[in-house]
Amino acid sequence: MAEKVSRMKKKPSVADDIRASLEEAVRWARGEKTSAIVHAVIPSDTDARLARHKLGLSQREFAAVIGTGVGTVRKWELGTRRPSGAARTLIEVIKREPKAVRRALKGQKAS
Repeated sequence: MAEKVSRMKKKPSVADDIRASLEEAVRWARGEKTSAIVHAVIPSDTDARLARHKLGLSQREFAAVIGTGVGTVRKWELGTRRPSGAARTLIEVIKREPKAVRRALKGQKAS
């Protein structure tokens, strides 16, 4: 009986997969067209960390003042998310006038 020849492709090893990914990255870096999916992290123009430091608050306290979760503040500071709407406006006010914000919040307890 003749041996059956398998026509199925051999599953690539992890090393083969990594090598192919690196080769595609090099082609993309050279400006060649690839099927690569590129994710860009856009740095925030609103520096939440600077605003938080100007008020002398922890991330948890700052989140309470802004009215959001501490996880959100962490993501703003890491640059993986950007504040929007009222939060962005308040952060800008804090950066420019931290003393005024401190006076306005005097007596308010940050949780």
